Amino acid sequence: MKIQETLPESTDTLVVQVMQVIRQRIAGRSLASGEKLPSIRHLADRLRVSKSTVVEAYDRLVAEGIIQPRRGSGFYVTTQLPPLSLAEIGPKLDRAVDPFWVSRQSLEADESFLKPGCGWLPPDWMPEESLRRGLRTLARSNSAILTDYGSPLGLPALRSLLARRMDAVGIDASPDQILLTESGTQAIDLLCRFLLEPSDCVLLDDPCYFNFHALLRAHRVKVVSVPYTRNGPDLDLFEQALKNHTPRLYITNSALHNPTGASLSLPVAHRLLKLAEQHDLRIIEDDIFADFEQAPSPRLAALDGLERVVHIGSFSKTLSAAVRCGFIAARPEWIENLIDLKIATTFGNGHFSAELVLNILQNGSYRKHMEELRKRLSQAMKQTSDRLGNLGIIPWIEPGAGLFLWCSLPEGQDAADIARKTLAQNIILAPGNVFSQSGNANRFLRFNVAQSLSPRLFEVLVTALAR
Repeated sequence: MKIQETLPESTDTLVVQVMQVIRQRIAGRSLASGEKLPSIRHLADRLRVSKSTVVEAYDRLVAEGIIQPRRGSGFYVTTQLPPLSLAEIGPKLDRAVDPFWVSRQSLEADESFLKPGCGWLPPDWMPEESLRRGLRTLARSNSAILTDYGSPLGLPALRSLLARRMDAVGIDASPDQILLTESGTQAIDLLCRFLLEPSDCVLLDDPCYFNFHALLRAHRVKVVSVPYTRNGPDLDLFEQALKNHTPRLYITNSALHNPTGASLSLPVAHRLLKLAEQHDLRIIEDDIFADFEQAPSPRLAALDGLERVVHIGSFSKTLSAAVRCGFIAARPEWIENLIDLKIATTFGNGHFSAELVLNILQNGSYRKHMEELRKRLSQAMKQTSDRLGNLGIIPWIEPGAGLFLWCSLPEGQDAADIARKTLAQNIILAPGNVFSQSGNANRFLRFNVAQSLSPRLFEVLVTALAR
């Protein structure tokens, strides 16, 4: 078992901290059922604590039934392991700066809550009438669409349409290089299963979409973050991370980066791909916000030709979060392996959702919906930015499009503290350190401009900042 050299800073006693180290290793399965723990002397040396501290920690864990002693042999993990706990694997964070806290609050909140911290559009911004028409059309279609499994690769007509849409931004992918998934999250999960082994290293932007952290935690890999600039990742630090950590994978948004709203510049994209080639790095390009752009920005998959870049997306943000339909575009030989993984984990494809998405994309209503949506978001972006600016909450950049404003609070304010105060007033915010592995974003909040139009939000923010 590999244990950290020093205990993290904590107000708990040393005994409790040693117990927590062991619990985290057991919860994360790096200490398996029946496996022997380090000797008292060895663990004391590694953690730089006294042997008596380790003795007491082991005794307490024995009393809890987590480990058991064997005379003359040492201590062993009990055969009955607790369920895998993602909260135990990761660092102990305040719930106000925990990705699961933000997701759960936003998903479980009723209509009395405002959700400027969530990552999706309000229901009345979605094309409800187009969805209803599409559902009526499918209700009259053949029974297989309503009742049968879809093929693992996904609906051929939708894959062909997606190939044409990708061609419009310079990505050359045949329909057979496109695999439909239930969502963008499932696409990343499948790719992580395919590309990674536990303890591999993955690069992320800092800040980045908080569910990347949560998902990678579930895959039990090492995460290294690289600061994100207004044009893409800091390439000097990116190269340094490649040399120091030999990561296998990098996950990013090229266009309308979440949470910052920035987009990758062409010079950064070219140099990034050269570094990826030199260090045999694979890249997942999450393009879920592509349709919000007024004009396409550079795509890594277009420049790379899907050689080491995998391109993914979905329609959850623009069409419906209830209609689960995403996709992966990748090298043909990777698609074959991903099909096998998909069968093993979800069997077939969501035939019904794919048919509904195809219907709405084909009948012209989606194009009209997106034209109107981009106008509404542009107005909401300006309005929200102006109102926040009046409170001293300043956008990091003014994005050209999209949902998000990444904003800094006035000097001396803490985003997690503000989020706690507003939650008491039924307002859910997304504090910066949710998105930042380094913990350097404590003065930042991400605002969803479509969810930030209520005057009550700004009234509550005034009070929270004043306190």
